[in-house]
Amino acid sequence: MKIKGDWLALAEPVCTMLAAGGHRALFVGGCVRNALLGAPVSDLDLATDARPERMMELARAAGLRAIPTGIDHGTVTVLSDGHPYEITTFRRDVDTDGRHATVAFTDSVAEDAARRDFTMNALYAEADGTVLDPLGGLPDLMARHVRFVGEPAARITEDYLRILRFFRFHAIYGDGGPDAEGLAACAEHADGIDTLSRERVGAEMKKLLAARDPAPAIASMVAVGVLHHVLPGADPKPLAVLVHLEGDLPPDPIRRLAVLTTEADLRLSRAETARLTRLATAAREGEDLRALAFRHGADLARNVGLVRGALIGAAPDLSGIEEAAAATFPVTARDLMPALSGPALGDRLRELESRWIASGFRLTKDQLLG
Repeated sequence: MKIKGDWLALAEPVCTMLAAGGHRALFVGGCVRNALLGAPVSDLDLATDARPERMMELARAAGLRAIPTGIDHGTVTVLSDGHPYEITTFRRDVDTDGRHATVAFTDSVAEDAARRDFTMNALYAEADGTVLDPLGGLPDLMARHVRFVGEPAARITEDYLRILRFFRFHAIYGDGGPDAEGLAACAEHADGIDTLSRERVGAEMKKLLAARDPAPAIASMVAVGVLHHVLPGADPKPLAVLVHLEGDLPPDPIRRLAVLTTEADLRLSRAETARLTRLATAAREGEDLRALAFRHGADLARNVGLVRGALIGAAPDLSGIEEAAAATFPVTARDLMPALSGPALGDRLRELESRWIASGFRLTKDQLLG
């Protein structure tokens, strides 16, 4: 079996560089998986038997820029025609602690494949697109069955983040129920999530919630006691409603997180944390959506409406939001001066603004001041 794609031709200089030095150049992981599924290919990762220093030497000889992005772990990023290619020496695990692994270099593709998380990620391809399947992952991929490489418990205890990756990959690539053996192992080792940094957990959860429909995966996480370690007290039921209400809108992880919790210790960025708090709080309060649109913009009001609708189980009324966001309050402070000033002026402006919003933005300046 062969895969095709313009990206194979673009990577030719990098593959030729390694081949000229007598080394293998194998595409691996997501680019092979997605190409086989007919999905977009983005990150281009390669595996090779060349050691990092050798890769640097070969890149310089070929006139390519090489960056030692993770040279201690065997990874060098090579730039060719503006495209980055992350190339990693074949590796095998020597020791793991649930968060990090000590690795040793190897010349064996099979050993490299054995340290990967899921069988669908242990697929390789030669420079001409010929697919290599050292662990029998191709049938799993075609069946959209997310299965751990080897013993699930062993893969999980090497890095507990793989529990969350299991649910994320099932949400994106899976079909049917999650792999029973993998699910049981995730339940057994769920406590291991508590040993992970919240940054890693948060990054993985955002990827999961960006799936087209993450609701079934989140429900499975609840069923086996995993979500409790990520978002204590979260109720997954409104998420399925939200996904339905979103229709054709692009997935928005923060909007979806807002139906699960009002705050999350996921080490989000300041902007993401502020947006989550605003969405979750406003959705659970009763402020009119048009008032929100006028004061904070149509995008916020629309998202608050969707989250609120998911929480109460009813489609929100989003009519008038765009008009409200574009409306201009007809009264200014100058219209009330000099009769009013200071706090009294501010109070009067807010009172008139509230009346104007309640009127559906219809009252004129004369009607408001009359």
